[in-house]
Amino acid sequence: MAIPAPFQRATVVKIVQETEDARTFVLDPHNGPFTYEAGQFCVFRVPVDGRPLLRSYSMSSAPETDAELMTTVKRVPGGKVSNWLHDHVVEGDELELTLPRGKFCLRPAATPLLGFSGGSGITPVLSLAKSALATTDRRVRLLCADRDRPSAIFLTSLEDLARRYPGRLTVVRHLDADRGFLDRDAVREFVGADEDGDAYVCGPEPFMELVESALPGPGRVFSERFGGGTPPAPTVAEPAVPEPAPKDTVTIVLGTQRATMAKHPGETLLQTARRAGLTPPFSCEAGNCATCMAKLTQGSATMRANDALTEDEVEEGYVLTCQGVPDEGSVTVHYE
Repeated sequence: MAIPAPFQRATVVKIVQETEDARTFVLDPHNGPFTYEAGQFCVFRVPVDGRPLLRSYSMSSAPETDAELMTTVKRVPGGKVSNWLHDHVVEGDELELTLPRGKFCLRPAATPLLGFSGGSGITPVLSLAKSALATTDRRVRLLCADRDRPSAIFLTSLEDLARRYPGRLTVVRHLDADRGFLDRDAVREFVGADEDGDAYVCGPEPFMELVESALPGPGRVFSERFGGGTPPAPTVAEPAVPEPAPKDTVTIVLGTQRATMAKHPGETLLQTARRAGLTPPFSCEAGNCATCMAKLTQGSATMRANDALTEDEVEEGYVLTCQGVPDEGSVTVHYE
């Protein structure tokens, strides 16, 4: 059975247990090797309780250093997709995913690379570090915050990498069990004289907010956010009271569900879907992860931000519904 664009299949050729609650899935895409940049992610579609769910997971591999495509997933308490991947996927299974995407990537620079990771946020940061060490002469310094040593993902991999690049890679471990939560002073102490470095930040939202607020200038800051938080309760669909047909409407197609709503000025497609009582997929709500992507089959929409979809995908009609505000006229959008 063909998978509608932009999803395709990949075989899980190997599973590596990184920690008690984190696994790396080594993937063999059916359509040949993916072209991607270090720091990018794929959107995965998995069947949970009879319905497809979407989640974005970063590559832990780097194209310059790894022959295989790898993504690392941490089990999240209550997380439907992460738990499904951990509990049901075995070697030889197939997964559906998009081509890699995202802009959490290296820019041409000679300044130091400062990586800040909280928990599984180390996944794209490791990819960036491997790429920078292999293709540039930049110094790479990583501040990795974890609950404790057993929960630190890629602990051995980073130690091995530091031995391969003495003098260029420094890894500082902050373990909450030993030192309490990371604070602003620890961030500034880590930065030290490298204020002009490129800072790459990924982790839980409180961790990212702390690091971003503590970073001194004038270096550039790049952030990757995937946290979705608790979905807001869906609003009640509009009452079934006879009203004149609105001139401009938004039609949302989600699986077997279809809802047509009057257009509200400034309302995103995702907000309209919620107003209709639907529960479409979403995660970051910042235009970073593409979990909420859908395809416009009628009309057009303007995205307030887009750090996930490629130009080709936008031309094909795909839109980030958390950022897409319908243009003039009626609009129809399909969640695939």
